[in-house]
Amino acid sequence: QVQLVESGGGLVQAGGSLRLSCSASGGTFSTYTVGWFRQAPGKEREFVASMSWSGRNTYYADSAKGRFTISRDNAKNTVDLQMNSLKPEDTAAYYCALDREGSRNVRTEYVYDYWGRGTQVTVSL
Repeated sequence: QVQLVESGGGLVQAGGSLRLSCSASGGTFSTYTVGWFRQAPGKEREFVASMSWSGRNTYYADSAKGRFTISRDNAKNTVDLQMNSLKPEDTAAYYCALDREGSRNVRTEYVYDYWGRGTQVTVSL
């Protein structure tokens, strides 16, 4: 059974930075696509970023491009999301997820098989 645990969330002022981490246990992490999603209160969960198992392919939501960077360490079974220039609209619960099959639809949450419980990010003015 694969388990994911996110950490690194918190309260930050607009313009600040946070680094989220997700630690995986079980399964074969190095073969999975990893993704970050977020969900703000009253809104649907949305795609933020993803990275292929090799790290060669990365994808970002338009809202994240140029500000967020996804990275992974297959030796440590971890995936990080570096978030810079944070805005109040980035406030949300952030979730990491794993896709066993390497689907091309990386922006779609239903292709992901495993999910963490999330970590809260709050950006104040």
